[in-house]
Amino acid sequence: MYIRRESMLDDFKVNQKVVYQMLKNAGAKRQFSHAYLVDANHYPRKLEFAMALAKFILCENHYGNSDNCVNCTQCKRIDDGNFTELKIISPDGAWIKKEQLEELQKQFSTKAIESSYKIYIINEAEKMNSSASNSILKFLEEPEPGIIAILITDNMYQLLDTIISRCQVISLAKVSVETEKRNQLTTIEKLAFFFSKTGEEYQEFIQDEGKKEQIEYVMKMIQVIEKNKERSILKENKYWTSIFNDKEKLEFALQIMLLFYKDAVQEKIGLSLEFMDDYQGFLKTLAEQNTTQQLCKKMELIMELRKRIKININQNLLIDQLILSFVEV
Repeated sequence: MYIRRESMLDDFKVNQKVVYQMLKNAGAKRQFSHAYLVDANHYPRKLEFAMALAKFILCENHYGNSDNCVNCTQCKRIDDGNFTELKIISPDGAWIKKEQLEELQKQFSTKAIESSYKIYIINEAEKMNSSASNSILKFLEEPEPGIIAILITDNMYQLLDTIISRCQVISLAKVSVETEKRNQLTTIEKLAFFFSKTGEEYQEFIQDEGKKEQIEYVMKMIQVIEKNKERSILKENKYWTSIFNDKEKLEFALQIMLLFYKDAVQEKIGLSLEFMDDYQGFLKTLAEQNTTQQLCKKMELIMELRKRIKININQNLLIDQLILSFVEV
């Protein structure tokens, strides 16, 4: 299924421009509704969007992307389902039942400890039976301070009018799975695709056993940069330049970086890997650590660095600049 729950609100600023800007403005003013009704229009990433909205609200500074929350473990805990102030209710069988919402209300009867807010998401809200609908209506009619509801539905008018009237309706733009993927692929294609060799030649290049050690070192270098950010300048630069110590070797290393990030995009958007099949676990982690836009931006930065190698700029300085540029993406 094409759902990536680790997304942040900024990931929706292209396909959901109007809703995105409205919510960003609400965050800037510290003014959130006590209840949102997401009229999803069969948008394939509707639950992912609701999760991103919850993270945006729960973030102390209302950041829309993971780069700003550099020291925050909250979003990861939310994605892992381990954050106590966020609950997701989905149909139990064919329906969402009264007992599920009574349990929710019981859990939310205490004050939030880990955040300023408690948030509950009701997925497929049109599947609440009549008892459940009446139960949630009472919760919406007498909202407790700091409790926010996010209801998701593809059939808004199957809900009680009284429920709709007590929510701020957010209507998502209609975007298909194919359009989502095509939009992201267009972003990749705009890089003017960086290879001077054909895909077949690169496959032979990667499978060369004599290159394996260098490829794995490039992989480790990416891991260090992604984990340690600017601290990796002190940790790895001297080792990097001692192994890839001339223009040709450094250009090779950057090309391998491009291949890794290229396949990370493939992994991110649910397509088959093109080059680095032997490193699928690493690529999955790399994809989880970045949005599609971040991966593409990092490829652009690597491409720019490759151009600058050819004009004899100091290699140590170039690697420093690459690492610092990655931190800012």
